[in-house]
Amino acid sequence: MLAVVFAGLAGAALLAVFAALAGPASTISDPADPAGAEHWLVAHAARFPSVRRLFGRVDRRVVGGVAVAVCLFAVFATAVFVGWIFSSIDSDRGFARWDQALADWGPNNADTATASVMRAVTQLGGTPVLLAVMVAIGAIDWLRRRDTTSVWFLVTVGVGVSLVNNGLKLLIMRDRPPVEHLVGAAGSAFPSGHSAAAAACWLAIALIAGRSLPRRIRPWLAVVAVGIACLVAASRTMLGVHWLTDVVAGLAVGWTWFFLVAVIFGGRLQRFGEPAERVAAAPVDSTDHMNGASHGV
Repeated sequence: MLAVVFAGLAGAALLAVFAALAGPASTISDPADPAGAEHWLVAHAARFPSVRRLFGRVDRRVVGGVAVAVCLFAVFATAVFVGWIFSSIDSDRGFARWDQALADWGPNNADTATASVMRAVTQLGGTPVLLAVMVAIGAIDWLRRRDTTSVWFLVTVGVGVSLVNNGLKLLIMRDRPPVEHLVGAAGSAFPSGHSAAAAACWLAIALIAGRSLPRRIRPWLAVVAVGIACLVAASRTMLGVHWLTDVVAGLAVGWTWFFLVAVIFGGRLQRFGEPAERVAAAPVDSTDHMNGASHGV
């Protein structure tokens, strides 16, 4: 537990450094692109004076504080979950019950074709593939918007998840399964680096790529990103280089890191609470008071 919390604090420090290097935002352009959601909320709230007054009291500090609280809860929940996974290994409970069976199954049953497919899938969580895709997505977004925000976002997700996960590896130093490894592997096993990187980076890629696509398509990009991460995690187990508990912990670390970076970048650039300021500043006409009275507000 202490190891996970320590790694989380180290990652937060790294995130602060990247945010400082990025400097103040010159535009309101942001990875999460919340404009559509804000507009319908402002439009509906403006119809009711009492709701408008309530929104007027909610400033950035309040909403920003809630976001920070959510981030801290996410870190704590992940620390508890990963700590529970690691503690369950010695007692052979939880996910650890299937560790040995799954570690044996892949090397004992995979033929040449299956092993080749698994090797191809596992590369989706490797540094060369992720780096190439993230550089391409970041470059395209920069050319479209002339804003480096997305580039910094992708860099923070990619570099940060690697440092956090490798920090955990160095602290825990778990041996890899004592079975035939169908692909090369180095370092300790827990958590899985490929799984963590795939979980964080593919969601970041989906978030940035979805900015230029219709809103109805964006959830499907997230589904694809989650699916790729799960396939990478499964491939690491089937290739004999990770226990099941390694990849489950890796996914948890990767998704939590992505969430933290997305919230922090979003909070910095979405200007938390600004829709409330716009609602409070909007003029109230007589029809609004009539509508408010007719709705009992």
